[in-house]
Amino acid sequence: MSIRIVLADDHRIVRDGLRSLLEKQPDMEVVAEAEDGRTAVQKVLEILPDVVIMDVSMNNLNGIEATRQIIEKSPRIKVLALSMYSDMRFVSGMFSAGASGYLMKDSTFKELVDAIRVVISNQIYLSPRITDIVTKNYIHRLSKTNKPVSPILTVRELEIVKLLVEGKTIKQVAMHLNVSVKVFETYRRKIMEKLNIYKFN
Repeated sequence: MSIRIVLADDHRIVRDGLRSLLEKQPDMEVVAEAEDGRTAVQKVLEILPDVVIMDVSMNNLNGIEATRQIIEKSPRIKVLALSMYSDMRFVSGMFSAGASGYLMKDSTFKELVDAIRVVISNQIYLSPRITDIVTKNYIHRLSKTNKPVSPILTVRELEIVKLLVEGKTIKQVAMHLNVSVKVFETYRRKIMEKLNIYKFN
């Protein structure tokens, strides 16, 4: 059964490009497009797709508010934010509204496909760059509150957090730990879940 997708972006060239690439996937189908937030909400609630790829900044209704309205009416729909902004305000806004993932617009197509598969499996997806920004932000805020981190993180997970905060890249951390990038991603996802890092408010 195909993953039914709605594309919401105010740039037609982006929608056309995404449609062309996604429809090459045997298990993915683009069922509708929207050029602004209000149209996105209307079409999504009418069609009830599996996934919405949502631009954060759109006319008539921004991606954050559009996501909020969609999730309020149909919480089973997965919204994957697609943005050129890595600012915490946008990341926080989208997750607070109910998004299941956040992807940068300069990500590879493979990452987009992977992200779709992750969110459709009821997991959270963050671009690696966003994960690092969010982790550093969380640790910085945590250090100000003197809230203990160690009881909920393993020694290995604490080591990973320390390396991320130091500014190490994914490959550098994986090499340091002598694990594959895939194994590192599993570690990182567990850390994000344990720290409840998706809830910023």
